Amino acid sequence: MVSDIINTNELHKVDPVFGQLSFDNHEQVVFCNDKDTGLKAIIGIHNTVLGPALGGTRMWQYNNEWEALNDALRLSRGMTFKAAITGLNLGGGKAVIIGNAKTQKTPALMRKFGEFVNSLSGRYITAEDVGMETADMDIVREVTPYVTGISESKGGAGNPSPITAYGVFMGMKAAAKYKFGSDVLEDKVVYVQGIGHVGEALVAHLSNEGAKVIIADINEERLQAVSKTYGAKIYRGKDIYAEEMDVYAPCALGATINDSSIYKLKAHVIAGAANNQLQDEVKHGALLKDRGIAYAPDFLINAGGIINVYAELEGYGKAEIMRKTENIYNTTLEIFKHSEENNSTTHNAALSIALDRIETRKKEANK
Repeated sequence: MVSDIINTNELHKVDPVFGQLSFDNHEQVVFCNDKDTGLKAIIGIHNTVLGPALGGTRMWQYNNEWEALNDALRLSRGMTFKAAITGLNLGGGKAVIIGNAKTQKTPALMRKFGEFVNSLSGRYITAEDVGMETADMDIVREVTPYVTGISESKGGAGNPSPITAYGVFMGMKAAAKYKFGSDVLEDKVVYVQGIGHVGEALVAHLSNEGAKVIIADINEERLQAVSKTYGAKIYRGKDIYAEEMDVYAPCALGATINDSSIYKLKAHVIAGAANNQLQDEVKHGALLKDRGIAYAPDFLINAGGIINVYAELEGYGKAEIMRKTENIYNTTLEIFKHSEENNSTTHNAALSIALDRIETRKKEANK
């Protein structure tokens, strides 16, 4: 009998998906497991009203599977709003692979992951994210057409990181225009936290404009290399949030704006590439507004990457990629204006515009 094999102690656990605070009416969550390759992955499909869900794959050594699930849910939700506010006909999705990208990632694991993506028949299209390279997407492409960000030599748009960084730079300049009256970043003190592919490219833009760049990262080798290349100063303090700065640019993992950091933060502008920078969108968004800190919503200004990979689906070239990415500047200014006029946080201002576009499409489809 069934009752003989069920461990009743297991029945008291919180529902692992619908009970998550980060679950926001996600359409589908897929758990992928393969013993032979060691693959353990989660694919979150948040919303496909505007089109197929597109979002990168992140490989990270999570502390536990609940943390990985939460990341997949939060990231896929953010991708929905990123595509919507940027005007792309895409939905939101994201995948996470549990493991150390440096020691556990293999071609066989990537192919197996690609097979799981392929099984979704185009509802989810993957791309690269933290822990992934363009070469990994090339391997995934061997088993499924539902992948973007492949090498230019294979017909793709290539590494999206430089375009993501350019969009963040545009958003940062717009936020500076709103806060300081000028979008010129020369002599502005900018702390860049996280100097991976996107963070380094952002440092390059800032250095070229003459900003005073201070960099922070857990990887000492990266710090030394980026500092040497761009003349950026390495942060050696103990509490980056308490430092005097014009701009704080979080470019690593999310939730750095939280109960611990927000009251110490002395930045006048927050504009970075990290996803889900606000640990609590409502609470911390309101606190930033109250403190007069100009926050450029992350899912808006880091949309350059999705613009870049969307080019592979729509067939437009570099000129159009750059035009759409540069337009992040104008959209960011519109968000600040919308926020002021409606006495709302910038996060809510951006969110409402994205949701309006999704609801309009849903109504059109139901006519």
